[in-house]
Amino acid sequence: MVGLGQPFLAFGCFLTGYPYLTMDRIGWQSPKGQIKKMSIIACVLVALVAVEHLYILWIEMFAWTTKGKQVFRGALSEELFEKTKGLAANQGLYNGFLAAGLFWGLLISDPVWSFRVQLFFLSCVIVAATYGALRSSHSILIKQGLPAILALLALLLV
Repeated sequence: MVGLGQPFLAFGCFLTGYPYLTMDRIGWQSPKGQIKKMSIIACVLVALVAVEHLYILWIEMFAWTTKGKQVFRGALSEELFEKTKGLAANQGLYNGFLAAGLFWGLLISDPVWSFRVQLFFLSCVIVAATYGALRSSHSILIKQGLPAILALLALLLV
């Protein structure tokens, strides 16, 4: 376990107990058993994607007819917000599952499974953003897909 003198890092990501845990890099084992370095930047990016999806959950589940009207103005006519409240809440719930999966990935102590879970949920976000861009608005790919792509690249390359 991490020593008491070491600070809590980026929502607890990869607190695996390896002795070379430092402030700028967190060491962990890759699936092939080699040591690979995971940057705190990757952990922070994954956490930001998760927070973004919590924000989307809040808008779609609890503020669809208030804040949702401001955020999605032009996408729907004014009268449709009340009629689509249930559909938006369902979408918000799915965004909550994405956020929960990303936070879960950050908190898993086994480094291999932590990597795999983050990889899976970031991929889900990217697929959902791509689909949303094709079917709804191209800005979804920038607003939701780009942060997930950056987090995925950081996860894979660092």
